[in-house]
Amino acid sequence: MPPLHLLVLERDPVRRDAILTLLRGAGHHAVAAQDGPAAATALALPGFDLVVLDLDDPDLDFGGLRQALAPAQAGEPDSLDAAERRHIARALRHTSGNKRQAALLLGISRSTLLHKVRKYGLEDG
Repeated sequence: MPPLHLLVLERDPVRRDAILTLLRGAGHHAVAAQDGPAAATALALPGFDLVVLDLDDPDLDFGGLRQALAPAQAGEPDSLDAAERRHIARALRHTSGNKRQAALLLGISRSTLLHKVRKYGLEDG
């Protein structure tokens, strides 16, 4: 199973660091959000497989969280660039970031994939 991309929303820095250490130690890619607005910003970008959060957080906006996790479907489809970016990001997650394997999976050359990774800002960060 490829590693998961996780967002951890936890206000307590000690608990947050412990959760991140545990998840990263298990081979997953985990990033932290220290509050609701930071989590909403992170969730606006595609790519997270799972969100770990403290449901007892008094500042948690359940409506905003629901909207970020399952946005209402707009009448128009995404642009081709947006769909391509999502598909490339998914292929990279599936291959654990191995660009050679991702290019083979996508049926494009590695140099084309590298160009698209730069174009869509999908570099490791």
